Amino acid sequence: MNADFVLLNGRVATMDTTGSEAEALAAHGGRIVAIGSSAAMRDHVGPGTTVLDAEGHRVIPGIVDSHAHPDAYAVRLRSWTLVSPDRVRTREELLGTIRRVCEALPPGRWGAFYRLNERASGGYPTLDDLDAASAGHPVFILRTDGHLGLANRAAFAACGVPADAADPPFGAFDRDPATGAFTGLVRETAAHIFLNAVHGADSESDIAEGMEQVQDECLRWGITSVANSLTPSKAIRAYQAMRRDGRWRMRMGIIASGRDEPLIPHLIGAGIRSGFGDEWLRLIGVEWCPDCSTSGRTAAYWDPYIGTPVPGEPVPNTGMLLYEKDDLTARATAAHKAGLQVMIEGVGDRGIDFALDVMEAALAAHPVSDHRMRVEHCCYVTPPILARLKRGGFVDSSATGFMDELGEAYVANRGQAAMRHMWPHRSLIDAGIPAPGHSDFAVCRVNPFTALGAMVTRRTASGAELDAHEAVTPREALAAYTTLGAWAQREEQEKGSLEIGKLADLAVLDTDILGGDPAAIRQAQVRATVVGGVIRHRA
Repeated sequence: MNADFVLLNGRVATMDTTGSEAEALAAHGGRIVAIGSSAAMRDHVGPGTTVLDAEGHRVIPGIVDSHAHPDAYAVRLRSWTLVSPDRVRTREELLGTIRRVCEALPPGRWGAFYRLNERASGGYPTLDDLDAASAGHPVFILRTDGHLGLANRAAFAACGVPADAADPPFGAFDRDPATGAFTGLVRETAAHIFLNAVHGADSESDIAEGMEQVQDECLRWGITSVANSLTPSKAIRAYQAMRRDGRWRMRMGIIASGRDEPLIPHLIGAGIRSGFGDEWLRLIGVEWCPDCSTSGRTAAYWDPYIGTPVPGEPVPNTGMLLYEKDDLTARATAAHKAGLQVMIEGVGDRGIDFALDVMEAALAAHPVSDHRMRVEHCCYVTPPILARLKRGGFVDSSATGFMDELGEAYVANRGQAAMRHMWPHRSLIDAGIPAPGHSDFAVCRVNPFTALGAMVTRRTASGAELDAHEAVTPREALAAYTTLGAWAQREEQEKGSLEIGKLADLAVLDTDILGGDPAAIRQAQVRATVVGGVIRHRA
């Protein structure tokens, strides 16, 4: 029997437990059936075989991005405007972009913008600035972390938020300390008011159409599998329609959202457990987000933030938490007992302690040895927290994407000394704590290689130092995006390494990220991406 797909002349890093390498592999029915030399694999080539010549380049397993937001990114690609630092470098450029977009909008339409990084783009504009640029339209700008935003006066009016409105639970409308007037900056659940207004008109078809672009971008960067964090029911329906219609070109793991209030109780009531689905679309687990953003100065820490406070920010500021502990414990315990893998976001040390308190209580109520409960993002891992992770068998689902793009803000807001325990992958590996990495896109860029580079060099894109004591080897960094990513989703038998019987998901790179200059990792490009033995991207 001939293979459907054969890769030849590669430097294949299988990422198996022995660290073996090979020249070639063959696949049939979407799975690997043979691995070895190019000469041996040529025996599997027949008239209908697709042959990919790697031309001596590095081949890796398909990237597993174990925490991202493709559903939200899909909609934003279609109808929002990107204002990341590579697009706008000054406040004047930001306001000019807002003015240009709003002048072209039909009456009553929102102007929606995303991925603002005020540190790299000239600071936050004032409320008067926003009003002057908006041509009368309601405007909302989502900060890059997804936890804060800027709204103009027309947006406050459109959402029915009067000037004397009280802060919502677990959120804040920032106010000028001198006048008490809105500054336009809104935090956490206050930002959700505006997000819900903008997203209210989103349809399942909007998500599906945008997902075509998201898949293109993921495949361009060698990502063959992505887990959708905080997936709402609308996106789950859209993904099922795409799967039914044959529109999936990569693999999707669903992490059901605790924000979509009836969703998780409905899963429990229906008896649906983690693992439901197939290799293309599968329920991974459930997630709640009680902690916030370090770069936005809202994540929960035991010690106050340093640096210049944003006007309207509490002083001293130790961040905020978005759930009451007893409430979240009851929710997580019910899901855990029902066979759903529990994931809780924790960013600062106080936020991580909160997540661990909840998960430890759930395990005490229903002990399970191989639970794989995950602390999502899990940035500031102090030695006591590292010990708790180890003792409880918890997964540090690490927001490595933050290192490259947001690392400077972490240094500015927490101090250089804190970087010793920020994303401490060397210590985590040495302690035997599983720590998969993720981008959290569209909070950060889709490209995984900038994060891999930062894990190895411990430097941001601009060169800021993140403490070299926690540097890892290139192979260890790649494991965080392959074998560990698959394991953290209970999919280690199917993906994460290139072995006989596993899915034929792989990427051919133009750079040897395992054996070359570590500084060159972040510049790596993908020559080809293969999913299930089908070439889905060629440079």
